[in-house]
Amino acid sequence: MAEQKRDYYEVLGVNRGVSDDELKKAYRKMAKQYHPDLHPGDKEAEAKFKECNEAYAVLSDADKRRAYDQFGHAGVDGQGFSGFNGTAVDLGDIFGSFFGGAFGGGGRRKNGPVRGSDLRYNMSLEFMEAAFGVDKTITINKEDICSVCHGSGAAAGSQPETCPTCKGSGRIQQQMQTLFGMTMMTKDCPACNGRGTVIKNPCPNCHGRGRAVIKKELKVHIPAGVDTGDMLPIPNEGEPGMRGGPNGTLYIQFRVKPHPILQRQGVNTYCEMPITFMQAALGADINVVTIDGQQSVHVKEGTQPGDTLTIQGKGIPYKNRSGKRGDHTVRFSVEVPVKLSEDQKSKLRAFDSSLTEKNYQKRGSFFDRVKNMFGM
Repeated sequence: MAEQKRDYYEVLGVNRGVSDDELKKAYRKMAKQYHPDLHPGDKEAEAKFKECNEAYAVLSDADKRRAYDQFGHAGVDGQGFSGFNGTAVDLGDIFGSFFGGAFGGGGRRKNGPVRGSDLRYNMSLEFMEAAFGVDKTITINKEDICSVCHGSGAAAGSQPETCPTCKGSGRIQQQMQTLFGMTMMTKDCPACNGRGTVIKNPCPNCHGRGRAVIKKELKVHIPAGVDTGDMLPIPNEGEPGMRGGPNGTLYIQFRVKPHPILQRQGVNTYCEMPITFMQAALGADINVVTIDGQQSVHVKEGTQPGDTLTIQGKGIPYKNRSGKRGDHTVRFSVEVPVKLSEDQKSKLRAFDSSLTEKNYQKRGSFFDRVKNMFGM
């Protein structure tokens, strides 16, 4: 059995709702405390360092943090509806801020593959589209590999050349005084900005960047049961990576429009159904609205205003749980008739006078409490 992961907020020693600045401060403290360069050979410190690194990688990303808060570890481990691929935190900038880059040589090389940026697309859905799922075609503007130079950044007939400053490594080293004495600091090559190559004859289409903004049309299947705030990841449809790195992810975030009759809370739906005094008193078979259309239900005799009736399995489908749905609850409101004729009023008074306390459920106990309150 796989080891149970600790809560990411617990790992960093912060509460849910923590600000970005406080989160970063807590992470820096933990990462500095357990950094392997300060604890050589200490496997426990190394494990804690990796744990806090993983926690910060998720909680420092707004989209991933929202998914984690909503689905827990399943939401960021690629197992849930809003599955994310974990992204390692680049510690160079963080440790550079309080060690002056002294640990730069122990991190991953900056001229290695870099994952592309993620993108977000906001989509509005009708109530029923969100309930049952729908296929949509969307158009996005995104950066992609330049179609002219195919990502090289160089004009036709030329190629990027090896940077003479860093000899193609993209990194240079320099000696620096730190709290721990003299050490070698590794940083991006200023001549090529860490790429390892320079372009003397840039592509006219992308101006040497190797990428250009394009308009792309995508067909997307929206699964049943999505709700406002949910995000659907579309892998590899983010921006392209650098130096052979993978593409980022496109996240589609949903906003579900309200329904004129139905309301929704999670997978359960609700509606209010007005009934007549006679239907409430004598009982009746009526039709109520559900997401599947009208459903016949029986109003029991003596139904009171505010009474509810629940129809199981007539709510919203669960995400990723085929065949399982929430419930639909109907709340009855008894409508008092208006604009009565004199004959109707007379008959109503005669009917009222024929009633006794045994015909009411609440009046007797209410007035008994009033009498006790005032000692009557």
